[in-house]
Amino acid sequence: MRVGLAGTGRIGAAHAETLRDFAEVSSVVLADVDAGRARAIAAELGVAAVDGLDALFGAGLDGLVVTAATDAHPELIIRAVDAGIPVFCEKPVAADIPGTLAVIDRISGSAVPVQIGFQRRFDAGYLAARAAVESGELGWLHSVRATTLDPAPPPAEYVAHSGGLFRDCGVHDFDIIRWVTGREVDEVYAVGRNKGEQFFTEAGDVDTASATLTLDDGTLATVCLSRYNGAGYDVRFEALGSAGNAVVGLDDRAPLRTVEPDTAPLPGPPYPGFMARFGPAYSAELKVFLEVAAGTRTSPAGVADALEAFRIAEACELSRREHRPVAVAEVRT
Repeated sequence: MRVGLAGTGRIGAAHAETLRDFAEVSSVVLADVDAGRARAIAAELGVAAVDGLDALFGAGLDGLVVTAATDAHPELIIRAVDAGIPVFCEKPVAADIPGTLAVIDRISGSAVPVQIGFQRRFDAGYLAARAAVESGELGWLHSVRATTLDPAPPPAEYVAHSGGLFRDCGVHDFDIIRWVTGREVDEVYAVGRNKGEQFFTEAGDVDTASATLTLDDGTLATVCLSRYNGAGYDVRFEALGSAGNAVVGLDDRAPLRTVEPDTAPLPGPPYPGFMARFGPAYSAELKVFLEVAAGTRTSPAGVADALEAFRIAEACELSRREHRPVAVAEVRT
């Protein structure tokens, strides 16, 4: 397979290296708005690079991986679908709900597959938690807890264009809550605060937030987010049921310090960031995308899934700003 990749930032370069090493991939072709960067990454990885999107789309691609800036996602998805090229796109589909709905409307009815990058769906722990819920071994769920804590904040320039903590970071938790439980979110109540850098306030964002979600079967889910977790990158998930529980992320590298006497500490070292924590999951989702592009399986995370996660994020942001519970139905458009 000949796979193109648009966008050669950190995640793009990592995806290009992963694709290069797959036996199914005969060649990888890179492109970026910064053509020099694309050529430099290509030379480092031993793959090809072209100047501009026209050259990329003219390269005889069997699949396209989109890791460009968010504002380029809609055009790239639509252009790939129109060209009959299966496309994998890192979240989000677009910068807002109207933009996402416009993409859905534009590609509706096409048989060309689109896969959105929710890598937690391919992590071994989350897969096991979903299986435990589906099997019934946990009984009925009463509570779900999801945590995403970054060790340090991203640059101010990133925060200013990120869309905010719920849309940029929490959207992964919202998606995985839907995916593991098999339920939809009916209502949210969210709060957020700033105790760190001033640039969060200047961007209208928060550096720490919590949200309580009510699922459509009455299960309560809590989501905790922060840009300041000095102990390390901490992503965990708990599904708590009437007959048992399943916990994701409680491994030897979890950045947790027990203060209980006579209890051994976790050996560590803590995960420094998302690439270290989810490296195998990123690889697994790209492997699945090759199967999707080859037509041997359907997309496991489509544009509609991205829309639902984004709606929950929008509802949380509205709740935070207006200090009230918000039904997800309020943000359908």
